[in-house]
Amino acid sequence: MKILIDANVLYPTVMREVVVGAARAGFFEPQWSPRIVEEWARAAARHGVEGEVQARGTAAMLNAAWPRASISHPPQLDERLWLPDPGDIHVLAAAIHGSSDMIMTMNAKDFPRNILTEEGLLRVDPDGYLQGCAEAQPDRIIPVAHSVLAEARRLSGDDLTMRALMKKARLPRFGKAVERLS
Repeated sequence: MKILIDANVLYPTVMREVVVGAARAGFFEPQWSPRIVEEWARAAARHGVEGEVQARGTAAMLNAAWPRASISHPPQLDERLWLPDPGDIHVLAAAIHGSSDMIMTMNAKDFPRNILTEEGLLRVDPDGYLQGCAEAQPDRIIPVAHSVLAEARRLSGDDLTMRALMKKARLPRFGKAVERLS
């Protein structure tokens, strides 16, 4: 299964690390476009030059890990598509061109299900998708969550709980499922 990951899922670090960890665990094949990566880097730049540099470095590592993940689409594809926010059409176009099965985004209102269905796509939010992974195959996703938690504790120096970290990362249902299933 191929999932195109929107910039608003790639940018928050904890969310990205859990989603990418799910891809590494074999739940799906990740996809993104150069423009999505650019949006991620610009969002990270709001926290300073080092944020942008770190985002671009992480993107390069992700592209090396998944060489077929970066999807470029012909510009004319954008012209036939419509979404409530024209600035998101490039995401839909990349998903279509990459033969994605789903678009993972936090932005439900700008990716109406009826429009995506016409293109043979589904929309998933990361929290719901990851919760489903935890319910279906906890032995594969729980180690990912614990690894992300350990790294967050190491970097912050705080004794974070799984539930608190995932809630802060806008993954509350996933965090609750991981705690319950661990």
